[in-house]
Amino acid sequence: MSHHVNVTINGRQYRMACEEGQEERLLQLAESFESRIGSLRGKFGEIGDARLTVMAALTTCDELVDATQRIRNLEEELNALRGVRVAAADRARATQSAVANALNSAAERIEKTTQVLNRTIGGGVAIG
Repeated sequence: MSHHVNVTINGRQYRMACEEGQEERLLQLAESFESRIGSLRGKFGEIGDARLTVMAALTTCDELVDATQRIRNLEEELNALRGVRVAAADRARATQSAVANALNSAAERIEKTTQVLNRTIGGGVAIG
């Protein structure tokens, strides 16, 4: 069900429809746009209502395009960082596996050396 809200743009009232619960958001958007028109009127004076409205719309679109590009750039950076994180995790797992294998190999060598020493000492000549 749509609701109706009266907004003021460039000094004129407009009756706008919006979804239920979006009334406050619509009022905020209209207030922001009205503020932008007021700011442009302060810079350029009275250059005509239609022209001020078009200029405000264009500056809003310009900001939107810039924001969209920044979002795309940030998404690309985020994806790259995710790739780096995955690669780092893979390297960490490989390093962990290599260290574990090296430790197991060292433990096996120590065990074999211990067995050889035990046989040598155990089978050697008794001193006494």
